Amino acid sequence: MSKIKVMDEVLANKIAAGEVVEKTMNVVKELVENSIDAKSSEITIKLIDSGVKEIEVSDNGVGMDKEDAMMAFSRHATSKLKNLDDLFYIESLGFRGEALPSIASVSNVRLKTSDGVKGTLVTLEGGENMQVSSCDLQEGTTITVSDLFYNTPVRLKYLKNLYIELANIVEYVDKMALSYPDIKFCLINNDKVLLRTDGSGELLKVIYQIYGADITKKMINISGENDDYYVSGYISYPEVTKSNRNGITTLVNGRVIRNNELNKIITDAYHTYIPKDKFPIIVLNIDVDPILIDINIHPTKMDIKFSKMDTLKELVIDLISKKLKQLTLIPTAAVRDVSSVSEVRDQIREEKEDIDSDYKDVFGKETSYEEIKLDFEIAEAEENYKKTTEDDTSEEDGKVSVKEEYRIKKMEPRGIVYSTYIIAENEDGMYIIDQHAAAERINYEKVLKSLKEKQVVVDLLIPIKIELSANEFLVVRENFSLLEEYGFKAEEFGINTIIVRSHPSWISDDIAEECIRKVVDIIITKEAFDFDLFVWRMAATMACRMSIKANDYISYDDQIFLLDTLRKCDNPFTCPHGRPTIITYTKYDLEKLFKRSLD
Repeated sequence: MSKIKVMDEVLANKIAAGEVVEKTMNVVKELVENSIDAKSSEITIKLIDSGVKEIEVSDNGVGMDKEDAMMAFSRHATSKLKNLDDLFYIESLGFRGEALPSIASVSNVRLKTSDGVKGTLVTLEGGENMQVSSCDLQEGTTITVSDLFYNTPVRLKYLKNLYIELANIVEYVDKMALSYPDIKFCLINNDKVLLRTDGSGELLKVIYQIYGADITKKMINISGENDDYYVSGYISYPEVTKSNRNGITTLVNGRVIRNNELNKIITDAYHTYIPKDKFPIIVLNIDVDPILIDINIHPTKMDIKFSKMDTLKELVIDLISKKLKQLTLIPTAAVRDVSSVSEVRDQIREEKEDIDSDYKDVFGKETSYEEIKLDFEIAEAEENYKKTTEDDTSEEDGKVSVKEEYRIKKMEPRGIVYSTYIIAENEDGMYIIDQHAAAERINYEKVLKSLKEKQVVVDLLIPIKIELSANEFLVVRENFSLLEEYGFKAEEFGINTIIVRSHPSWISDDIAEECIRKVVDIIITKEAFDFDLFVWRMAATMACRMSIKANDYISYDDQIFLLDTLRKCDNPFTCPHGRPTIITYTKYDLEKLFKRSLD
């Protein structure tokens, strides 16, 4: 008797649900994507108990007739693909035909829809007992999913707590709202509105509605293209960061995606502008021919592969780094850190009754989106009119000419507090400079400049011996040529041991062993060796050790020299580790603090 049998439809759907539906967010994702594919301009998501008890997604899309409403719950039934060729040119968000039957198999589902002629109501219990009837006409489709995982108690048991489930849904809906600013989104949990967008099509306005005024004022527009990609969106000033990558939103042809390589590219573009354990807030839209990407590598359809990643990397880094180099990036001390709105919405604080009540500056004045937009327009006009330059001039043959362009105007030191922070001023305001961070930046750029010169290899007086395991030794031995290419001459020295006899001249003797061991570790772990990044890190280490420290005494003349040299740096705003070198209080900020200004 045959042991192999075809699974019945309900069992197959439950197994598929294990891939497609892991948590309440997956249900919301699949239903919202269906609503978007149905050309909806309004989507409302209502939750009871973070979606564990009930999820309702309603839209004003094209709707379905009776036949399609019934067919939608059949496995592998889809309107998105018609033949094999369509799989390589996917423009819709959904296409697999597994979402609805998988969801229905582990919940109770009620679908109400209309094609504009007749209304249809479909109900299922655990993927079975389909009941179909007529109902009143309505615009679009409403799907209600209740008692999720009621018939799979093990999966229900391992649902996260309500707080985490809700946080996952909020994060997803936020990203969809950023992806589709022309769609009105409304997210409600237990009758509390967590997000409401107006569908105006303005991405900056959606950023305001999600993150609040403080962060929105610190966002910068970018856009650019090459032969393969068009990239646009907003990036945050380096002073606006999060402790995780949740603030990085990457979109490809309207689809929210995950790509570790792309996330690394973005963070690399902020190299030395922010600390390594901090991440910017970014909304990056990537438009590309669908034939150049593959989204059919995971059932969630969030993972993606790019066929021309090198050209995308070059474009993204160029856009971000060039924009950062154009800006004056001195944080204003009077401005709060990351907006309370984003923190409230990230944490879903129970006491928050009204999101809009948190859209206020430090003095309680509400900041409207219209004010922020006006600020952006003024800033853009000013940027087009003139660049931030140093006003040092010289007279030659009776003519006045600009000598240099610097990103910070000349500052006059006025004293030092806590033996670490220099107080200085110019006509624009008061500045506080971290003497160690400033010296680090200066020395870092000096070291990097020297590294651009012709590489010279120096011999070690005492070779560095490194003992390895047998498999590590084999890997390193096979890569002796790679080590030598970067200036490290290595050779065998007994059993599972190597010695390194030389290193590049730019590496100081006190960190030579540290550098060599780092390179060897990279080779052992078979990581892609990024020599430029390695050089940056070693230069930062050298600069730190070369620089004056906190509590070191520096004279008035030393202060003048330090400030004058800092302002001439390519990036005078952060140390090589991403900490700020300088912050400012404008005259207006000081007047607000001392209640001289009531604006």
